[in-house]
Parts: sequence; C-alpha cells; structure tokens
Amino acid sequence: MFQDFSVQSRPELGPPRLAALRETMSATGLDGFIIPRADAHQGEYVAECDARLGWLTGFTGSAGFCIALPEIAGVFVDGRYRVQVRAEVSLGSFTPVNWPEVKPADWLREHAASGARIGFDPWLHTKSEIARIREGLEGSGIALVESANLVDRVWEDRPAPPAAPARIHPPEFAGEAAEAKRARLAEGLRAQDTAAAVLTLPDSICWLLNIRGADIPRNPIVQAFAVLFDDATVKLFANAEKFDDSLRAHLGPEVSILPPESFGAALEAIEGPVLVDPDSAPLAVSLLLADHGTKIREARDPCILPKARKNAAEVAGMQAAHQRDASAMVEFLCWLDAEAPKGQLTEIDVVTALEGFRSDTNALLDISFDTICGAGGNGAIVHYRVNEATNRAVKSGELLLVDSGGQYVDGTTDITRTVAVGAVPDDAKRPFTRVLQGMIALSRTRFPRGVAGAHLDALARAQLWAEGWDYDHGTGHGVGAALCVHEGPARISRVSELPLEPGMILSNEPGYYREGQFGIRIENLILTEEAAPKGDDRDQLSFATLTWVPIDRRLIDAGLLSPDERDWLNSYHAEVLSRIAPLVSDAARAWLESACAPI
Repeated sequence: MFQDFSVQSRPELGPPRLAALRETMSATGLDGFIIPRADAHQGEYVAECDARLGWLTGFTGSAGFCIALPEIAGVFVDGRYRVQVRAEVSLGSFTPVNWPEVKPADWLREHAASGARIGFDPWLHTKSEIARIREGLEGSGIALVESANLVDRVWEDRPAPPAAPARIHPPEFAGEAAEAKRARLAEGLRAQDTAAAVLTLPDSICWLLNIRGADIPRNPIVQAFAVLFDDATVKLFANAEKFDDSLRAHLGPEVSILPPESFGAALEAIEGPVLVDPDSAPLAVSLLLADHGTKIREARDPCILPKARKNAAEVAGMQAAHQRDASAMVEFLCWLDAEAPKGQLTEIDVVTALEGFRSDTNALLDISFDTICGAGGNGAIVHYRVNEATNRAVKSGELLLVDSGGQYVDGTTDITRTVAVGAVPDDAKRPFTRVLQGMIALSRTRFPRGVAGAHLDALARAQLWAEGWDYDHGTGHGVGAALCVHEGPARISRVSELPLEPGMILSNEPGYYREGQFGIRIENLILTEEAAPKGDDRDQLSFATLTWVPIDRRLIDAGLLSPDERDWLNSYHAEVLSRIAPLVSDAARAWLESACAPI
C-alpha cells in the first residue's frame, strides 16, 4: 500500500515550536521570518526533511507559506485550502490568510513595524518571489534580510535527506536519447552566447538525463542540482550512492556526479555568462554568481518547454498508461457501485480498494499523488487527504468525490470522478451538469496557435458563472510523462499567459464545492494537438482526450445539455466502451455497458 492514513498534522505542537522560533528570531536580531512550503528545488511536494511549514504550523497542504512575527503568525493559503487550514493549525497561534488575494507585502505593512527586519532563507525562495515582496515593501521601512534557516535551528529531530536509488528511464518511453537532448540544449546555449545553464528543478534534470528516482513520494524524481555547459557536458550534484554502475554507464563520461555540498563552490568557478531562471532557481544561486562577478543571463529553464512538448513516444506511453489506468478505474467503479450503497464503506476503504485495482495491473510503480476521497462534506475540501482521524462513512444519498492517479513506467495519470452513492441528491444534479458542461466546452474547443491558458479558462467556468457559482482553483495543470503529475509551465488558468503548443498535456477539471455538503469535480487529461483543417484553414489547435472512464449519468440533468453537448457525451461514452470493455472482467464489462448507455 503506497498511501498511508496516519494523522500527519499535529496542531498542538505548533505553539511551542512557534515560541522556539520566535526566541531564535529575537536572538538573531530579526523581527520576523518567512517559512515557505517549498524546498531548494521549488517542488510542490517535499521530502520529510524539508517539510518546514508542516512541522511548524501543522498545515499539510501542497502550497502556502507562513510569516512569523513576534505577535502574529500568518499562514497564507489559496482557495484549495481555506477549509483544510482551519482544521490543521492551532488558531490561537496561527492566523489563516487568504492568498493571493492578500499579498505578503501588504500583510507585512499592516502587521510589522517600520524598521522591522524580516528574515528568509535565500535557498528556499526564488529571485522573482523576493523581488515582488521587496517591491511591495518599498517606502515602508520594512526590510527583507537573507538569513540562515531559523526553522532548521530549532528542529531538533529533523529527518535525514532522501537517498532512494535512481533508475534509467527506458529509451522507448523517453523517445530521445539523453545525449541528443544535451546536444540540442547546448546548441541553444551557444546560439545565445551562454556558457552554462544552472538547473535546479529535479524533473528538468531527470527529463534531460533520462533518469527517474524515488526521493519524493509520488514523484519519480532524483533530488539534484545540475549545470549544463555549452559543450553538452553536465555536472550533476547529487548523492553518488543513488547511482549504480549501470546508471553511471547510461549517463556516460560527459556527465560527472559531484557531492551536493560542492554545488555552491562550483557555481563560483563557472565562467559566464550563466543562464539562471529567476522563477525557479533559488535566490542563493544568483547571489553566489553575482558575488563572484559572473555575468548572469536570466531566462526560463531551458528544459521546461521541451519537457512540456511531449514527443511521439511520450504521447504513446501516456496513451497506453491511461488505457491501463482506465481499466483499473472501471473495475473500481463497478465494485464501488455494488458495495457503497450497502453502507459499510469508509473513505479509507475506498482509497485502499482503488489502489488495489491499480496494483492488479501489475504495472503500478506508485500512485501519482495521495488519493483525494471525500464523502459528503469532505468532498468540498478541494485537496482533502483522508486519515485515521477524519475517516468518514460513505453514506447513501450523498456524493463521493475521488481524485486519483497512477505512476507507470510509460506514463502518469490523473482522473477525478464524482459519483452518487445510492439515491441521487436533487440539489447536486444542476451543479454537476454545469461542471460537466464546462469540461465538455474545454474538450471540444478549437483555438488559434498563440492562445494561452488564460484565454481558455473562462470556457470551463461560463456555465457556472451564469448560475452565480465558481471554483477557487485553476482549471488545468500540466502533467509530466512518467514524471510529476503537476508540471509547469503550461496551465489553464486565468493567470497563465504561456501559449499552448502541440504535445502539451493538461488536466481539464472544473468543479463546484458547497462547504459542509458536497464537492463536485470532473477531470480528464487532454493532449494539445494540431486541429484538423477547417474553415479558412487558419492555424489552429485542439485537444484530444486521454482519459477513458464513464461519467456518472445519474447525476446529469439531461435537460440542461445542448444537442452538441449531448452528442459529445454520447460519443465519449461510446469510445470508452470500445476501448475499455475488452480489458476488464465480465462483471465490469456489464457495468460499463450500462454506465455508457446513450443519454
């Protein structure tokens, strides 16, 4: 079992830990300290040794930060975690702050005195992030000050860094040899008169070198830093014990493995210009280079866009993984439909069963994130993680939201289905149908090349907006190919200005959440591809669906669907039946035939 259900949040431990941090702040002459969720690699998920925000506050969400001042400690969370944070922190010591509505600089202006010195660890924040806060503090007399990490000073039993073995990512799934990737990116460096590029994102490094690892649960990455030089050589800063002889042979003589602690000194030895991504590299990287007088060229991590544009082999691997995963999901939904109305299941039972069906494929390497399984009111907690304390019975007459995915050697999956348990709640059908219409609108759309995720986001929300409803999360995130389930830079979000390109894989997941009652989300993964010629043959793109699992027909108010929406849904279910029925058991096939009947 990959997922565990232990209680990870201990709100009662927050107040004494905060008191210890404040004592250290005072002793070092600081009036505040910023504690981010992120580690030095700016990952969404962090190793236990880097879970500083969770250790200090009790908040276990995947995004957020805390600013601790002598009299107040704000925990900044976005719309996904507004309900969760109130349950996980000691509200007598920590104050939830709605972010990004409230900017950290504005909050500091309100709560910190002029002349206050606010410390931060430059290895845990990007240059862009700190620049935004400093800009917002101009004229306030409040200063941000680089500091050693004060949380680490008071965290006496901090776990050791991860040391999981790395592995080769098979060439038939990578689609391009690592040597070719290095040569291609090095050519780009030379064309821009750049001597080297600093790489700090582990998924970029793993993509470049065609390696995978297990340093972070659910994310098949190797924690490392790297420098790619214009001659296509790479210095890889990672624990050498992670790399066996076969992996060293795979990397070849042009990739040297060096201790992580030598990364700083190595930066100082590089002759510039050096490419640094201000949006992903720790500020410390730029400070070290600048102190040495090295010329810095600020630009996007050179691996980011090539990694996001999946090649033919990566697309084929993702398609195969999704078909395999869909068969497991259908077996699971068949089981759930039979067992849930009996009233004997809990959320943990459901999560355990789903992981079992995926394991039965004999191809599951890991789940791609902890399964979100919310019954009734728990479904309204957008990133709810069931544990032994919150485990809720799955009751008839309620909705059950299940958001889950698998990691396979050939691909990464992410799917959400909301189902009715027993009788369908009358007040859920209209919002469910509006969410479905948003998902269909995005699935069917064609758009000109150059259009960004921000332009498309409204398509998924329009039907909800017409009802006066909305959801407080993005509509879609990028997904890696046998890599991280949340992958930048492509997104479908009102803040995403990056044009979408063929090969980019994204989620399509509008939702609706009624606190204390139910949550609704429907999610498929979609592949950006060139659209078939139409009209005056403008250069357009469209989306191809990767996820093939039925949508609960019982929750659909067919009277709200347009003829085109009805046609899309019937066509989708016909394709699900054609693709998946031959792969499942007789019982699941019979269930699938009923679930995919035309509306």
